[in-house]
Amino acid sequence: MLQYGLVMVKLNAQQLRKSEPNIKEVEKIERNPIYLVLDRIIDTYNTGSLFRLADAIAVEKMYLCGEMEYPPLSRIHKAAVGTEKWVPWEKKNSTLAAVKELKKKGVQIIVVEQDSRSVSYKKIEPNLPVAIVVGSETGGIEKKVLDEADIIVELPMLGINRSFNVWGSAAVISYKVLEFIEK
Repeated sequence: MLQYGLVMVKLNAQQLRKSEPNIKEVEKIERNPIYLVLDRIIDTYNTGSLFRLADAIAVEKMYLCGEMEYPPLSRIHKAAVGTEKWVPWEKKNSTLAAVKELKKKGVQIIVVEQDSRSVSYKKIEPNLPVAIVVGSETGGIEKKVLDEADIIVELPMLGINRSFNVWGSAAVISYKVLEFIEK
C-alpha cells in the first residue's frame, strides 16, 4: 500500500514486485536511526528478506558482514523484490569491526541471540541510534561480538523448537525499536 497525501493506494503482489522508485523517491525517505548488521547469514532468501525489512522500517544503513552472499545475486533479488537497489548497504569483512565502528559513533548495539546474558525483547528500552545485530542461522553470533553488545536480547521460545528465523526475529526487534521513535 502506498500513501499519497491522505489517499492510500493498494498494490497487488505483481505491482509490488515491479516497484522501481526513482532517485527522488529514494531521497525523500525519512531514514530512522536504525542500522541492521547481518553476521554471516547463510540463506540468501533470509538476506533478501532482511533487505525488505530494512526498506519497510527505513533503516539508515544495513551492513552485510563476513562470509555471506551479497547483491547482485538473483536469489537475494528474488526475496528482496528489488529493495536491495535502494536500501543503503555496505559489505564488511568483519561483524566485530562493523560493531566497533558503530559504537564509536555512539550507536547502541542490540544483539539478537540466545545467551546467558539475554533479556526478553519486551524489556528493552533502546537509546537511539541503535544497531540490531542478527547472526548466522547455524552458528549464531560470535562471542567477541556478543561481548561488544550493549544489550543481548532474545525472543521467548514457548514450543519445542528453540530458534526463530533470523529475518523474523530481526523484524520483531526492529518494530519494538520503532515504538521508541517519535515522528
